[in-house]
Amino acid sequence: MPRTVDDLSPQAHELLGEYHLASLATLRKDGTPHVAAVGFTFDPEAGKARVITFDHSQKVRNVERRGYAALTHVDGPRWLTLEGPARIRREPEQVRDAEERYGRRYREPKPNPQRVVIEVDIARALGSAAMFTDEVFPG
Repeated sequence: MPRTVDDLSPQAHELLGEYHLASLATLRKDGTPHVAAVGFTFDPEAGKARVITFDHSQKVRNVERRGYAALTHVDGPRWLTLEGPARIRREPEQVRDAEERYGRRYREPKPNPQRVVIEVDIARALGSAAMFTDEVFPG
């Protein structure tokens, strides 16, 4: 059974709130991986991760074509990957919400009229043992 956001430990939530860049993996048209450094935000209540980017980027084209993405943080021995179905949000209220979340975690983003949001519905979580609660792995 895959781990989900419900299985994340307090240490994982801490990592997801710290200032760390991540890698976003999507698939190109030919099926090869496209990996880019990004900042992202985590919404535990909704089970979503969000990346702000500009429309028509390779990341956006890949998500629109394949509809799946994975985000990975690595910080020394701590690592965490969140993956799942992804879609592009262009609605102004969705973009504003994602920008505000990004500003709280990183810094206020510069204005960009071409901005869109890659929204990942987290279906699976992978990571180092400390990223998951004891209920997942009774000790």
